[in-house]
Amino acid sequence: MAVSESEHRLYRGGAALGRMGQWLRWEAAAIGRSARRAVAGPGPERDVVTQSLKAAGAAAAAWALTGWWWNAPMALMAPWTAVVLVQSTVYRSLRSGVQQLVVIALGTVLAAGAANLTGDTMTAMVLVLPVAVLIGTYARFGEHGLYAPTTAVFVLAYGSYSGLDILHRLFESAVGAVIGIAVNALILPPVHLRSVRDSLRRLPEECADLLHAAAEGLREGYGRQEAEGWHDRARRVPVILADLRDARLWTRESYRLNPGHRLRRTGAALPPAEWDQAWERIADPLVALMRTLASTVSEESPLRRLPDAAVGHLADLLGAAGDVCAADRAFLGGRSRGAREERARALESAWSAHGRLKRQLVEQDSETATSLGGLVAQSQQLLHELAPVESERPGPGGRPSHGERSSG
Repeated sequence: MAVSESEHRLYRGGAALGRMGQWLRWEAAAIGRSARRAVAGPGPERDVVTQSLKAAGAAAAAWALTGWWWNAPMALMAPWTAVVLVQSTVYRSLRSGVQQLVVIALGTVLAAGAANLTGDTMTAMVLVLPVAVLIGTYARFGEHGLYAPTTAVFVLAYGSYSGLDILHRLFESAVGAVIGIAVNALILPPVHLRSVRDSLRRLPEECADLLHAAAEGLREGYGRQEAEGWHDRARRVPVILADLRDARLWTRESYRLNPGHRLRRTGAALPPAEWDQAWERIADPLVALMRTLASTVSEESPLRRLPDAAVGHLADLLGAAGDVCAADRAFLGGRSRGAREERARALESAWSAHGRLKRQLVEQDSETATSLGGLVAQSQQLLHELAPVESERPGPGGRPSHGERSSG
């Protein structure tokens, strides 16, 4: 039976509403999870809630001082400035405070000068706003450059451009800046170590889960969809590394000019930045290994599927390598001695499985040996990067010489 155009449009509209409803349910669930995490305990969500409450408190204090107690004519400037300057770090609050005060001063002076020169609000706006917007794009003002044209608009719209009005505007902005910076620096000053710890934990955790999942999938029988899923998960590891680099930068900045960081409990010392670099070296062969494995079951790839015996040895290798990463995760959790022993045993098992996989090369035809050879080389590189170093951490990075222990 033919479907009319109106029925077709109705069907499409219903489908769109269904997708929108599904999206709204997902968003509501995500918001609910974030709210539960914020209430349940320390975490990024709790930090965001804390900073939001501090910003609201700083704005209320600035208004109480300038608007309620002093009854200042430009009292709005104080809470407006204070709420913006409760930044993610104390250093950023100080830097933003200087930027904002300079921008507000420039916008105020330009607007007042144009208004007094022309005697007409519209003409003054036409003259001032292009200059104010241009000043606002100056890179050193950052996101606060927007306050140059908005301040100029407020000055001209409200006609507050006498000399006394200018002084009041700058003074109340300075009061708000002092309150915002003081609240951020003295009340639970933010230290971003938790973000670093989260990323450090996610690295070995994600790698261990991926390697274990791939090992289990190889033993149970894998196909194109499963292998491509492993490759997609491997490509998340460089994303976590990027998050870790950003988190370390935030942490270093959060210690600058922070009067309260020594009073905050930061927990055990973090692994040094060299630990991150070791995981960067691990990520490359891991991604390449999963890409080659996916290619062996792809219809478009010329690589031939692996024989069952090689698949079994590769599964043993990946499972043991996953145990190595899990031991690194345990080390970060504080189980140093036990993690070292588990790691050493798992790495020995991985090298043994690699030797058995390597011996499979001589038993294959040239096409199968091509597929298997790529996996042998990439898994050997992965194990070399996972090899332990003699240091306080069981961290990856040290490597035996080529050929050592890889013969099985």
